[in-house]
Amino acid sequence: MPVTSDYKSILEMNKFIDLNCDMGEGLNNDALLMPLISSANIACGFHAGDEETMKRTIELALNYQVAIGAHPGFKDKPNFGRKEISITLPYLFDLITEQIFILKKIAATFGTKLHHVKPHGALYNMAARDPRLARTIAAAVRSVDANFILYGLSGSHLITEAESINLKAASETFADRTYQEDGNLTSRSLPGAMIEKTEDSLKQVLQMVKEKTVTTITGSNISIKADTICLHGDGNHAVAFASEIRKKLIENQITIQTI
Repeated sequence: MPVTSDYKSILEMNKFIDLNCDMGEGLNNDALLMPLISSANIACGFHAGDEETMKRTIELALNYQVAIGAHPGFKDKPNFGRKEISITLPYLFDLITEQIFILKKIAATFGTKLHHVKPHGALYNMAARDPRLARTIAAAVRSVDANFILYGLSGSHLITEAESINLKAASETFADRTYQEDGNLTSRSLPGAMIEKTEDSLKQVLQMVKEKTVTTITGSNISIKADTICLHGDGNHAVAFASEIRKKLIENQITIQTI
């Protein structure tokens, strides 16, 4: 469908943000979250999910025209992929490509393609800090499809290493996590890692999108780039946060759409 001049004018006036969520992880709120977001990161069966869950989640995403991405993590369901594991770079390359291919194959049965890749949990945080891991992940993603977008922590090695090999990267920020002075997320093992109040989440989201800064856990502001905002599907307030964030963004004339 051609874009009308009126629609173009609206797009030019508005700001844009992608709202993504980790999905297909065995929770019962995917159907409630999907209409509220623009991109879904679907677990590939290693840290969570299985083939049937992937199928259901892809079908749900297609129903709401939500972009489909692979969400590869450590093969560690007991710890939900949130325990750091020491691995070799060749193993990491295979770990990423195997999971992407699993979801890619299932997506093809629905006549659709993957849009992006976002590492999960401990793997995501480790790669954000370690350029060797980030470079390996970026190379693995690019080896499957150079048109994929790598979602990575804003300002981290995941972004710079992807860009160094001409792989498109999306700078990701978080609606339900707090930040440290160096731009990393506060470890889940520390108090205050999660944002529990809707008003605090809304404040952080608008600050990141409109002011391009975020207030750290110590109270100082640091610069941040927000191409996409993540909400964790397993968060205690995931649906409520997503609903209120979507409403607040629209009120502020910020268009929610995938990258």
